[in-house]
Amino acid sequence: MNIEEKLAVRLDELAQQYRSIRASSKYDDLSDLPESDVHRQVTLTRAAIERSAPKESAYVKQVEDILTRKNLFDGDKLALLVGVAESLSIDLRAGYLKTVEELIHGDLFSDFLEMATHLLDGGYKDAAAVVCGSTLESHVRQLCIKHGVSTTTTTSGKTSSKKADLLNSELVKANVYSLLDQKNVTAWLDLRNKAAHGHYGEYQKEQVAIMISGVMNFITRNAA
Repeated sequence: MNIEEKLAVRLDELAQQYRSIRASSKYDDLSDLPESDVHRQVTLTRAAIERSAPKESAYVKQVEDILTRKNLFDGDKLALLVGVAESLSIDLRAGYLKTVEELIHGDLFSDFLEMATHLLDGGYKDAAAVVCGSTLESHVRQLCIKHGVSTTTTTSGKTSSKKADLLNSELVKANVYSLLDQKNVTAWLDLRNKAAHGHYGEYQKEQVAIMISGVMNFITRNAA
């Protein structure tokens, strides 16, 4: 089960929970049910949508609009949130959350990772590590551009590109991906650097294979 399917399943679960709650209530706004129970369901549904959709997407904006409406009871808000959740679930499964630009980046990086796999299969573990690591660094920079993280720094009037490790750290601070992903990216970049600087005896073919698989998974989960 890929990440999109897992997110969609969670959204479906929350929609089903709402239907069960609605069936136990006499009123559409759920006003006869404990307020704390309804509010908890609102919070769970909101969190699931915000976790599953891009920050600037229509889904998240709809959530913000619904929750700021002062003329609605929590039960009414929950019904609207569930509608957003169900729409998001459909689009996740259909792959509609990825923009054309993201699809182009994904295809391009997949081609490079496929090249790295062919190099590794041909016995060129060092070249495979460099290609894979360079692909990863390019993707990290694209993630920064997508999420508004600056890729350059200016010192004494001179502008230079930030190193990949720094960008990796800043992406985590911006909540683009997790601390675990950060640690993996750091390890993969280190392996790439060893290959690029001729330290060929410090890693094995099997480690490069794991790296390629991991980078492929990382790029798939964090589209740029």
